[in-house]
Amino acid sequence: MQSKKAGFDGVFIQWYNKDWDFNQQQQVDYCRQLGLDIEFAHLAYKGIDEIWADNPNGELLVENYLKDLDEIKRNNISMVVMHLTDKFIAPAPNKIGIERIQKIVDYAEKLDIKIAFENTKIFGYLEYVFDHIKNKNIGICYDSGHCHCHFNDKFNWNKFKNKILAVHLHDNDQSSDLHLLPFDGTIDWDKLLKNLKNANYQGPVTLESCYIDHYLDRSLEDFYKDSYELAKKIDKKLK
Repeated sequence: MQSKKAGFDGVFIQWYNKDWDFNQQQQVDYCRQLGLDIEFAHLAYKGIDEIWADNPNGELLVENYLKDLDEIKRNNISMVVMHLTDKFIAPAPNKIGIERIQKIVDYAEKLDIKIAFENTKIFGYLEYVFDHIKNKNIGICYDSGHCHCHFNDKFNWNKFKNKILAVHLHDNDQSSDLHLLPFDGTIDWDKLLKNLKNANYQGPVTLESCYIDHYLDRSLEDFYKDSYELAKKIDKKLK
């Protein structure tokens, strides 16, 4: 509700299949009652490293993601965000992982759902997937905090030009993934937004900042108002 009051017109849903106080369906219904667009559903990533491992857990991941896609389709959500890794160490990208991801991508394509793969903690997985999977329904979810903290802002802008479908915009000081508001850390936002603009990103400005730590000296309502003003500032720079 606070995001709607602040001026935001969209949200994303964490599709994590957890025992929430309000389950996923209730969250979807509530957002739509408020008139908020659901830009995408963020798929769960616990155990995602197993998708690259030759074991039954990797196959179970595929089955669960296909079930999630069915439910997401029933809720008329047109895009999901998916991690390719979780931890700092994972099996190297390989054929078995690609075969599993291909199944997920093909099924999403049949459902007319786009998949935006997110840059997470290990460099190279996005490149590997896009070198081996050519479906037109895949793209990138660019996470500014991950890129700054884990990759020192290294990102293959040329390779992924015209392929960025979604963004997670937040800041940090490179000490860890702090999820600060934009401009509160050490990201060079002028450079970042220029890169996004040159990559032809035309989607919504989606913030992934958290109401924690030093923001707690202001009300939640004020936090959302501040977030909205920053989102407008970023949107203006992307035009």
